[in-house]
Amino acid sequence: MSDMANTHKRSLEVTVISGEDLHINDRPIKNNAFVTVTADTRSSPSSYDSTKLNAPGESYPFWNEKLQISLPAGSRHVVIEVRRWSSSGRDKLVGAAWIPVSDFLGCYTPEDYLHFLSYRLRDANGQRNGIVNISVRVVTSSSSTSVPEFGITVDREKTGRAVTGMPVWYPNQCKS
Repeated sequence: MSDMANTHKRSLEVTVISGEDLHINDRPIKNNAFVTVTADTRSSPSSYDSTKLNAPGESYPFWNEKLQISLPAGSRHVVIEVRRWSSSGRDKLVGAAWIPVSDFLGCYTPEDYLHFLSYRLRDANGQRNGIVNISVRVVTSSSSTSVPEFGITVDREKTGRAVTGMPVWYPNQCKS
């Protein structure tokens, strides 16, 4: 059977919209903040992408920037980190959110559905430190354009019968 050769690759289109109530040392963050997005996986190296620094002068950081990361099979979380670039040339973690993949890859919405989500950030000490607003869309691409073979031959002229149904594995089946 060659249907195993027909693999699907998933990637995420994550639009980092804005941050709210972000602080470092009780001082609000208004500029020089950026966001990194990473797929957490134990089986293969993960990809990441990051936004540019937000524009100075905003009351809250605002990016509205679309990022693209691959989502390897077995990924359980997407990690979003808000960081701030300092004048000393170093960046510091403002806060992070571990987002379960099940929040946007599930049984009740199509894979290409656009989800608008907000998550509470936690600083390096685990304390609440603001909110990040994002949108997520799962993008699936097939690595083969051929039709999968199922290994069942049907000779309708000899038997007068045709296959009317066949079990097909679907990667997002819900489990009861």
